[in-house]
Amino acid sequence: MDRYKIIKESIGEGTFGNVCQALDTQTGELVAIKRMKKKYYSQEECLNLPEVKSLRKMSKHKNIVQLKETIRENNILYCVFEYLECDLLRLMQNRANLFSEDQIRHWFFQVFQALAYMHQCGGYFHRDLKPENLLVTKDERTIKVADFGLAREISSQPPYTDYVSTRWYRAPEVLLKSSWYSVAVDMWAMGAILAESFTLSPLFPGTTEADELYKICSVIGSPNQESWAKGLQFAKSINFQFPQLPGVSDLSVLIPSASEAAVSLITLLCSWDPNKRPTAQQALQHPFFRSCYYIPPSLRSRTIVTTAKSQPLPVRMTTAITPLPEQLMTSSRKYSTDKQSQSMIYRQAPRNNPILPHPEGKNREEITDTWKNSAESQGISSRKVIVPPRQKQQATFTTAPPPQPHMKTGGWHGDTIFNGHLHRLPHGNSYVTGGGLGDRIYRY
Repeated sequence: MDRYKIIKESIGEGTFGNVCQALDTQTGELVAIKRMKKKYYSQEECLNLPEVKSLRKMSKHKNIVQLKETIRENNILYCVFEYLECDLLRLMQNRANLFSEDQIRHWFFQVFQALAYMHQCGGYFHRDLKPENLLVTKDERTIKVADFGLAREISSQPPYTDYVSTRWYRAPEVLLKSSWYSVAVDMWAMGAILAESFTLSPLFPGTTEADELYKICSVIGSPNQESWAKGLQFAKSINFQFPQLPGVSDLSVLIPSASEAAVSLITLLCSWDPNKRPTAQQALQHPFFRSCYYIPPSLRSRTIVTTAKSQPLPVRMTTAITPLPEQLMTSSRKYSTDKQSQSMIYRQAPRNNPILPHPEGKNREEITDTWKNSAESQGISSRKVIVPPRQKQQATFTTAPPPQPHMKTGGWHGDTIFNGHLHRLPHGNSYVTGGGLGDRIYRY
């Protein structure tokens, strides 16, 4: 710990430890050091700590906080993290005006990327998602998931502890004391946080667990056999009876600043039945995030030039006879004084400029005849000519232009989850479209 100089003694406190701000004297970098409350008597015990074990596996993801190192001194464990200036809760508390939907979309697109990687590649679920555990950089462009103290491996066998997450973001199955739950608890929390980002106030601000369930019923309506039959069994096992409330007809009444797509995503995430909530990867393909995906020009739909056998395109084009590349005259060669030969040294018109020069005021037909006769007399092979008459007329391409090269552009290079597969792009009519998973999805 001699390497680090403490700047602020306490910048946060959690269930398992206190966090201070420090300076790395070797690199000059600011870091956050978490001092664990529990004593650790071996290095193996430290490495098996859920927070350390999970972050050692996943901290390379750009939207998961980086664990730099762990230090054990005098049986006290210190976890050194990268330092981020703020968290989402503090931003919401200090905010005078509502966030724009573009800003919210940008943040949550990153968080769902982190969760998709965490759930499928990392093999963990967080269990304690809340605004204060979403850290934001100073420029407010990057957001990262932090505090993995309650993280559990998906492959671990239930039952799990019935206390996870802060009450306002706790899933109904956990509120009903169920010890059999899955990654869907993270998705419920994300729905509640997403709604709060639009209104700057919690969607389900319950004061107790029973009041929390009442608040949920008042918003999305009470569950029934059709919406969540298993939940009624959970409630019966603890002698809890759901209040019979219809809920609001449309969440946009409670979240007026949210678009229809945003309300749709929140509604899906805050479903009673965990099996009906979208996964993190499915959420990324919801229409709410459609504008976050960049399609390279080489993959966009574009007009295909037809051949001569196809229907002519409504494009005006004139092409002249020109020497082949191997027969082109060098720049050092003097122009011929012969007017017929002189007309030959006009180069082919650029692709984007269909209008050819008219030397000496000649019309197109005269120029073409001159070039053709001169080429034949000198034994120079020439390309096919398609010259329309002087009046307006449509012309056709005899061959298609060369295809544009496929270029790696923006967020499509590397190992993104879509990686150029158009069939995996978000579909406009459904949030469930499949697709593989990678550890990076870029908008830029």
